[in-house]
Amino acid sequence: AAVGCAVWLLLPAVPGEECPSPCSCTSPGDARGLRLDCGSRGLRALPALPRSARGLSLRNNSLTRIPAGALDGLHGLRELRLGDNPWHCDCHIVYLKLWLEDFSEPSLAELRCASPEPLRMKPLRQLTGNELGLCKRLLPTKCLDLFWRDLILIAGTIITVILVAWALKCSKKLVCQLILSQYGPRGRLLRRHVPKNH
Repeated sequence: AAVGCAVWLLLPAVPGEECPSPCSCTSPGDARGLRLDCGSRGLRALPALPRSARGLSLRNNSLTRIPAGALDGLHGLRELRLGDNPWHCDCHIVYLKLWLEDFSEPSLAELRCASPEPLRMKPLRQLTGNELGLCKRLLPTKCLDLFWRDLILIAGTIITVILVAWALKCSKKLVCQLILSQYGPRGRLLRRHVPKNH
């Protein structure tokens, strides 16, 4: 469901984009995007947010995390309210923490962990990698992408070197065959008979 939501967010916005059913939407006077009020709706997961969203309130719901990449397509977003949600602070919360650090420090400042118990009521912005336990060993998505890209480049380089070596070997063999074809069975250089013009 989280993956589906993230993919849905990546789809291009269309004219007349509908307001998500659990939310109420208003359009600002300049008609540049929507303001979505999804607060106090009992949400446990993000609705299908339109990319034209300019303001978004998700306060007082039952959200425990935001799927990685779910907010990346909201380029026009100017206001975001996420307080009063029971955030579960494990490795899945890192995306939201990093995203809010770039987007709005005040928005990040109002968030606190609800679980696990050792982190209860701890401000999200104070969360450190050591407190995430085994999750700190996980590679970020970008690192995995770079790993596969580098692996493909290395494999391509190895295949290219093998093909070049094979081509050189074949060309060397061909040159040897051409040289040997100029000599007779006793190793004497064969001279082509050139007719004389009288």
